[in-house]
Amino acid sequence: MMGVRTNRRLPGALAGIFAVALMGVAATATLSAQTVMAPRLVVRALTPDDIAIYKLPSTTQVSGGLETVGLGEPLYLEVQIDISIPASQIAGVIWSITDKPSGSTASLTASPLGSNVPIAEPSDRLAYQVAGRQLLRPDVHGMYVVSAVVTAGSSGTASLAQTFIAGTYVGIAACSKCHSGGLATVMVPSWQTTAHASIFTSVINGTAIAGYTESAECAPCHTVGYDPNSTVNNGGFLSLATQLNWAFPATGQPGNFAAMPASLQNLANIQCENCHGAGSEHANYGGALNAISVQTNTGGCNQCHDDPPYHPQGAEWNNSVHAVTTTDPAGNATCVGCHTGTGFIARMSGQTITDTSYHPIDCYTCHEPHGLTTPTTATHLIRNMQSATLADGTKVTTAGEGILCMQCHQSRLAASAVPSTAGSAHFGPHEGPQADMLMGTNGFTYGQSIPSSAHQYVVTNTCIGCHMQTVASTDPAFLNAGDHTFSTTYSPTGKPAEDLVAACQACHGPEVTTFNFPLFDYVGNGNIQGVQTEMQELLDELSAMLPPNNSPKTSLSIDSTWTTPQLEAAYNWLFVTNDGSKGIHNMAYAVGLIKGSIANLQANK
Repeated sequence: MMGVRTNRRLPGALAGIFAVALMGVAATATLSAQTVMAPRLVVRALTPDDIAIYKLPSTTQVSGGLETVGLGEPLYLEVQIDISIPASQIAGVIWSITDKPSGSTASLTASPLGSNVPIAEPSDRLAYQVAGRQLLRPDVHGMYVVSAVVTAGSSGTASLAQTFIAGTYVGIAACSKCHSGGLATVMVPSWQTTAHASIFTSVINGTAIAGYTESAECAPCHTVGYDPNSTVNNGGFLSLATQLNWAFPATGQPGNFAAMPASLQNLANIQCENCHGAGSEHANYGGALNAISVQTNTGGCNQCHDDPPYHPQGAEWNNSVHAVTTTDPAGNATCVGCHTGTGFIARMSGQTITDTSYHPIDCYTCHEPHGLTTPTTATHLIRNMQSATLADGTKVTTAGEGILCMQCHQSRLAASAVPSTAGSAHFGPHEGPQADMLMGTNGFTYGQSIPSSAHQYVVTNTCIGCHMQTVASTDPAFLNAGDHTFSTTYSPTGKPAEDLVAACQACHGPEVTTFNFPLFDYVGNGNIQGVQTEMQELLDELSAMLPPNNSPKTSLSIDSTWTTPQLEAAYNWLFVTNDGSKGIHNMAYAVGLIKGSIANLQANK
């Protein structure tokens, strides 16, 4: 399937032989048994930030990493092989075009991407290395098949092939013929409700940002197929504007969009083909799925949204843990609903999870670009704004945009089930019970009413309000904390880590400069320390009471000999520890759980 990226390690017995069907073209490789990642031939996405960071020529074109492109647009081809193969064994790649349309003079040339440019996806960098690169610019409508033979010394030789489709842009009118209802999946009506569908219109009409108007600088992202470098007519906005002798208005004002030729309006705004590639072959050949790209990596979004400082989302995400989330649960259908992007999308859509391959938690995981969110008026195209149900049955409905986070960042085990899981490798709450903690539920309360902090009520959009704080581009934390990094802490070079406390200061005042600020003597020793320090001392006190006794612990080894009070205390210790905030999410509830566990153990000696 076009656009699908996998990063799953294969069982050792299968590591030596691969057979991958790519649009009817076989790609096979034979490598030694030490190799566990199948070699592959892909298109590397290239973002504006890549061009800036790696100091590529200013004329270098961005790429969404699509296998379907407009005529004259670049395909940054890349052969990737297992990172465990010593670089000294890579003898190189023999490239060839084994099939192309009649009349095409396109050829493979040296890629402008040097060895300093890494693989695009952060998670892929942990598993693959680049064996070779080339550049292809299709010049005629149709199918191009590129083959590559890579030799890696004692690891063997791999023969790969990939098919690419070149065409021209047709605009929203052509897409609407099928995707507005009746003939294909209905996408256009919901897309029309998104900001993507009207960004060019609103800016050129002067209704988006005061004093700001559309220009050639913004048009590559705000229109379809805008390619100032192409010598081939790709049917895109610039090609048509040139033919019509149309120029951008000097001032954004009402009526500008309506005054444009209808054929140019058809190519304005962010449309289907911005993300799926030039659509002429798909539209002209009965909606053939192998003539359009359906992407699951970040290239389609990051070709525009990885352009700091104004569009920094991609650069921020690259520095997040979501970008390199653990590969361990891959292959397990009960885990990938949270641990892989494709699994989460299937779960949120109510589908049976069949794709258990590894995939990072990326743009498409959390955002539905077609506007098919619930409710459909949700901002930021968040994939699911419905309620989140926690393992103890608590239904959360008023968490704002943080509802999406709570779908995965929860215990996934009810506290009442703890005694029956003693000795299990999965004892206790899952490693991310933040939703339970924030809402003050699903801990062992020993029949007591434990107070809860007001964070769930006063922090706008809950999780989002703190973890996605806006960070100014002049702040040293920019791109390293807040926003799409989801981190609330950053470490300046050569300095101690610092916390993002702007959200805290809104209620706690400007004197709060760290999460670990003094508030109460929770430990009860007459000494008021930072709240996180107090919480850690309580955790240490409790863990020292659990087998083996008399010493604080950083982990617990639970077996079937533990008593029910010990298991209950262990659950609460793991609950607060795995929450990771040391009480910041809900100090009152966390303190109550740990103190309650200490008191219960003392009463049951």
